[in-house]
Formats: sequence, structure tokens, C-alpha cells
Amino acid sequence: MARIIVQDTEITVSNVNGEDYICITDMLKAKDGDFFVTDWLRNRNTMEFLGVWERIYNPNFNYGEFATIRNQSGLNSFKISVKEFVARTGAISLQAKAGRYGGTYAHKDIAFEFAMWISPEFKVYVVREFQRLKADEQKQLTWSAKRELSKINYRIHTDAIKSHLIPEEVTREQAAMKYAEEADVLNVAMFGMTAKQWRETNPELKGNIRDYATINELICLSNMENINAVLINDGMPQGERLVKLNQIAIQQMQVLEDNGGRKLLK
Repeated sequence: MARIIVQDTEITVSNVNGEDYICITDMLKAKDGDFFVTDWLRNRNTMEFLGVWERIYNPNFNYGEFATIRNQSGLNSFKISVKEFVARTGAISLQAKAGRYGGTYAHKDIAFEFAMWISPEFKVYVVREFQRLKADEQKQLTWSAKRELSKINYRIHTDAIKSHLIPEEVTREQAAMKYAEEADVLNVAMFGMTAKQWRETNPELKGNIRDYATINELICLSNMENINAVLINDGMPQGERLVKLNQIAIQQMQVLEDNGGRKLLK
């Protein structure tokens, strides 16, 4: 469940089988007067739009039963609930939910048309806020994917350290120090500071330096972990690796951000 705020109205967005459904019951709070979803559903134009949408996207839609309902729409005596409409036609454009997040939900295509029924201005804001929500979700998804990739490459990196830099007989504390030391090689090459220096500079922040990295920085770190593992396997001394990794970080960030580059080591 997610939420968007449109003109001070909180609207719930739900994902159903990979499709976004928006709570049109929540939208009604933005409409002046006493109105219900059934008032919108009894409209002939509404029925025509639902029929076209269902015919395109729902192969199991009962178009014969729908034709009967459509012919009655617009009459003063006509009234139908969402549950009845779905039960009679097998529609997937609308859903009636009970419980904590209960209400009538409509597929985003339908919900945008419902927003137009409230007002053209309201529809514009609904579309804008929904697009913002999707953009934020995509950013988070991409960031999470890059973070997971970084973790996988971190394992490759630590395996190289274990195989080539840690003697057979050391304490766990000594091994941990070597891992942290090599992690800081990457931190200094990428961010210009060690993990400890970052914590001292940002005492109010939780987590570590990589939790606050940008997507581009995570991509670069992921690449550098692989490269450092290769350099360790080749026996290159740490000091030389640091210089080389810093050069790689600068080059890759220039490509990723196309901003003329930045100097990461002072």
C-alpha cells in the first residue's frame, strides 16, 4: 500500500497482480456535497468507458451481461453497486475491498477518469502525484538493486582478501581489521575518507558511509570491488592499488555523471 496527497486529500494506491489500483472512495473526499461511487457508476458515459476498457484488457469479460447493464444506465431508476457490476460481468477494472484499507479501488486508467468526474484540476493533480510516486518507487528499486549488487561484489572482494592477504594463523580480531582496512581502501578511493572519518564527520547519521551513497557511487563501488579483488590476486601492494582505484573512481564517475569529473583524493 502506498499513499499520495492530492489537494489535502490522502489517497491509497494498491498493487494488484502487478497493476496499480487507486482508491476512488478516498477521492470522493475531495468532491463537494454528498456523492457516492454509485452516482458515478450509473452514468452512461462511465459505463461506455468501462466497457471499452474491459473489452481491451479483460478476455473473460461478460460483454453480453454488460450490454444489458449499459442499456439501463442513465435512467433515473438505474442503480448498481461495484460488487454487483463485478459479479455480473467479471470486470477487473473495479474492486470493492473490505477491512482496514477498504473502499472501492479502480485500475489507474479508470481512476484517472473518475478524477475527471470530480474536476479537471483534480485529475491533473492526481496524475502528477501518481507519476511522482512511481518515479520515487523506481528510484528506490534501482538503489536497492545496486546495493544488493554491491553486497555480492563485496563477497568477491572479501574472498580475495582472505585468500591472499590474511595469514593462516590469525585471530578473528586481526582478520576483521584486515577486512576493514581493505574496505577503507575503497572508501578513500571513492569518497576521500575512511569509514571512521565519515562517522566522526557525520555523528548525527545512522548506518555507514555506503548507506548514503548515490546510485552512481554504488555502481562505481561495485566495479571497484571486483577490480580490487583482481589487483589483490595479482599481488599489487596496497598503496599502488589505492592510487589506481582512485584513478578508476574518478574516470567512472566522470562517465556516470558527465559533470566534468571531480577529484576524490586530496
